[in-house]
Amino acid sequence: MKLRLDRLHWPSMILGLVFASWPWGTPAKLLGSETPNLTARSRPASAQTGKLPHIIHIIADDLGWHDVGFHGSDIRTPNLDALADQSIVLDRFYVTPICSPTRAGLLTGRYPFRYGIWSGVVSPTKRHGLPPSEMTTPEYLARAGYERRAIFGKWHLGLASTCFHPLNHGFNYFYGHYNGAIDYFSHERFGEVDWHRNDKTLDEPGYSTDLVAKEAASFILRHEGEQPFYMVVAFNAPHSPIQAPLDQLKRYNFDPTGARAPNTDRKIARRENALDYGEKGKGNTVRQTYAAMVSSLDDNLGRILEAVEKRGFEEQTLVVFHSDNGGTPAHGGSNRPLRGNKFTTWEGGVRVVAMIRWPKYLAPARYEGVTAYVDVLPTLLAAAQMKVPKGLDGIDLLPALRGTDEPLDRTVLLGEKTVVGSRWKLREGEFFDLHADPNETSPVSQPPLSVVKRFRADLKRFEELRGPKFESKLPTPKVWPPPGWQLPEEPDASDLSDPKDQSFFP
Repeated sequence: MKLRLDRLHWPSMILGLVFASWPWGTPAKLLGSETPNLTARSRPASAQTGKLPHIIHIIADDLGWHDVGFHGSDIRTPNLDALADQSIVLDRFYVTPICSPTRAGLLTGRYPFRYGIWSGVVSPTKRHGLPPSEMTTPEYLARAGYERRAIFGKWHLGLASTCFHPLNHGFNYFYGHYNGAIDYFSHERFGEVDWHRNDKTLDEPGYSTDLVAKEAASFILRHEGEQPFYMVVAFNAPHSPIQAPLDQLKRYNFDPTGARAPNTDRKIARRENALDYGEKGKGNTVRQTYAAMVSSLDDNLGRILEAVEKRGFEEQTLVVFHSDNGGTPAHGGSNRPLRGNKFTTWEGGVRVVAMIRWPKYLAPARYEGVTAYVDVLPTLLAAAQMKVPKGLDGIDLLPALRGTDEPLDRTVLLGEKTVVGSRWKLREGEFFDLHADPNETSPVSQPPLSVVKRFRADLKRFEELRGPKFESKLPTPKVWPPPGWQLPEEPDASDLSDPKDQSFFP
């Protein structure tokens, strides 16, 4: 596999110059009388100086808004609750309604519809993925001195060839799976084992949530020297198939003699001719099994944070946690009181549990301004004392989180016909006042004319930025998937994209 570190997108330079002056990218007075602000539990810390932080970015998969203890859930999440207590909780953090687009935007700081990852996930049979021309967080951080850049868990950004592999997008260590929705115990998808260290398939027993956290914690404990590290921990939990370890099920009064929950992914098992897929680890009900999966996620989050504590890295470690989209009630998740769920642009599908902890520089608080998945990259680069590049759709959140800047009056794209701002939301032709009606119970019949004009203009601009998918140049194989999900070798990446102007980037 050929590893490439320096890939730049000169078209984004042009787009960045054109759109840098758009209204959502400049400070303005907020709509309405209520100003989103930083409700701090103590005074914000001063601006950053000194050595670079370690960065740990943790992503849950399909975690519902109402599936954490600090949101009033019946599911026990003591580690997440404690992390929230130590963090700035991003109360209005928005993502896309499905997995792959969110993950692509997190790593690029750019809306994924610009490069064709938008209307669906990058499923096992798709030929497209994250383009080699897109700069990613680990590629930027490599320039800032982050020599150890690892990703653990789920990738889901391309399977057609090695050009989509994490090691070809700036990471220099990978442990986990390429597909979404793998079996938690067999680690299979389409009947083939999808479990890897770097580009080698592993035959490794264990529950996948446990394995991912164990490897991530080991990465922290083995760290040597003064150089900072960057790691993404992308749990598959609590995404379907709904499977939990016995010890976790027992925490929710599992009766081994009672009825078992149905396999909610039976259609996938039949389609992929893998009838044992998703069968193991069923509780008595779907919700009970899901709750046990979330508790496993919580325990393993605690394992990672304990490793940080053991090494004495707490003060200098920036931790980001959030879900990739809302929960799915059919698979046990709950987004109450928010309306909607995964696959929809109602709040329950796109507004997710999120927080950021950086003890040395951010005081615990609740931040009510609009934040989004595309903001993660510029925020992490700023934390690493890098100049935020042009051509991004996200913004550096640190000034607002420190309380030194007011939140911007901005709009964020949530779907093909949906944008959200500080107060208003336009969804499929209807306007909702989220200050007065945060659960979107009824649309506003006559919103302010200025809001109507602005949001419709923003939506039109967003639609004009759509770009094509980037697909592998390899011919479609006659047999798929390959044994052990060993991805076919793509030609050298330099043959796949246009020359780039390196002077564009800091």
